Parts: sequence; structure tokens; C-alpha cells
Amino acid sequence: MRIVLWNIRAGGGRRVGAILDQLGTWAPDVVALCEFRGTPPSHELARGLARQGLGHQHHTASARHPAVNRLLAASRWPLGRLRARGEPAESGRWLLVRVQAPQPLALGLMHVPNRVTGRKYPVLDAVLTLARRWRRGPAVFLGDTNSGRCGIDEETVAFNAREDGFMRGMARAGWPDAFRCLHGDRRVYTWYSPNGGNGFRIDQAFVNRPLRPLLRAARYEWGRRPGGGRRHALSDHAALLVDLHVHPISDGDRQPDHAADAAGTGTGAISPMGSSV
Repeated sequence: MRIVLWNIRAGGGRRVGAILDQLGTWAPDVVALCEFRGTPPSHELARGLARQGLGHQHHTASARHPAVNRLLAASRWPLGRLRARGEPAESGRWLLVRVQAPQPLALGLMHVPNRVTGRKYPVLDAVLTLARRWRRGPAVFLGDTNSGRCGIDEETVAFNAREDGFMRGMARAGWPDAFRCLHGDRRVYTWYSPNGGNGFRIDQAFVNRPLRPLLRAARYEWGRRPGGGRRHALSDHAALLVDLHVHPISDGDRQPDHAADAAGTGTGAISPMGSSV
């Protein structure tokens, strides 16, 4: 099973076609997108994912505020919306679903606000508390955390003790950073400051103890237009590709490629035409 996490920047805009081509090349089973929106390009992206077989979808986009950055989860298998006591209350920036794959697992997708909003630390604290209390089996929490480890996830000093503490706290709670599990202290950056050009690794996936034995690979890739081009051509973030070992399923076991699950009404499951149902 391959999970692709990607902050697509501002809903995708005119880059949606190239984003879909790149996602198709990566061949994911589950896609988790940050900065998905309720705009026409994002709806076209959702329809394109359905055409690629990722028809089970939940999103947090707002019909009243379509240009606000939100989240989308899309899967080959049915998704069920989950609720958890104490989960982040940040509107639209947290999405918890169960993926009914051959090896079912929970997926918590997040886009943590920047420090200047004053809302960052309550979200990090809620995610860490939820991880410590988790009793629902295999799970991965992933997203753009706007956080990292001091000294190894930054080219210049930027992270503070609270953000470093979140990363370390997740590991102590039994939710290690998937990339660090496999690559140790290797330096890699997923976003570069548009002002100073300094790199930071702020996109992560945390796997809990029941899921950890299934982790096979975790790597970052920059989206590229056909023929190459600059690193930021498709997004200002690199994507994270996480591979888990699950038993393959036959064509007869594969779920139909519906673009919406009936259970998704609370967070807006997207229909093939992009409307919310």
C-alpha cells in the first residue's frame, strides 16, 4: 500500500493537470492532500483522482469560503469518518478517517497553522494527546506540521523547543517519524523559504506501534512537469511517499471506484461532478 502526502499549494490552480499526472506516476493507493480547496481546480483534482481509481474521498473544504486551504483524503478503498475525544478543534485542518484496506488503518491528516496565528501549539498538543490515548489499532498521523527537529530538520535555526518537543513526544508516545525510522538523521528538506531560500523538513508521517512492522519505505520527491523543470514547478512542498506491506488484493476484491462514500456527509464527500453530498 502506498500513501502519498502532498501539500499542493493553494488548491492546485492551473497546475492541477500536471499534479494529477505526477500523482498517477507515483501510483498511490491513498492520497492525503494539504491546501485542497473548495474551488473549481480542486474539484477537478478530486474528479481526476476518482478517474485514477481513488474514488472514495473525504474533504474539509468550505462551500462558504472555498478559497480557504483545507484537506482531502482519497482512497482505493472505502473511507469512514472517525471522531475522537480531544482531537484538534482547528476548523478544516484535521481529518480523521478509517481506510478499509486489506489491512485496515486509521489516517489522521493535519495542516498545522503557522506560529504567528497563535493556533499552532493547541493543535500540536491535541495531536500529541490523541496519539498517547490511541487505542484503535494501526494508524498513521501525517501532514504539514510546520514543525521539525532542531538541528536536523532545518538549514538555519527556526524551530523552537515546543516544535522539537512535539516531534520527540510523538516518538516517545510510540508514534515515530516514518522517515527517521528508516533514514536516521539524514538531512532532507521539504519546503524552502521564499525569502532566505533556507530548507526545512515540515511534512511528516507518524506511524504507531501496530503499524510500524508494516513500514517498508518512506521517501520525499518533488513534483516535476514532463521534461523536468524547476523544483517548485508543481508545489512549493515535496511529497512524502510511504509504502506499507499489506497483502495484495485481486481485481475481484477491489472496491468500485465511486467518488464519494455516503458516510462522508459531515466533511463533504465529493461526488464525480465535484459537488458536496
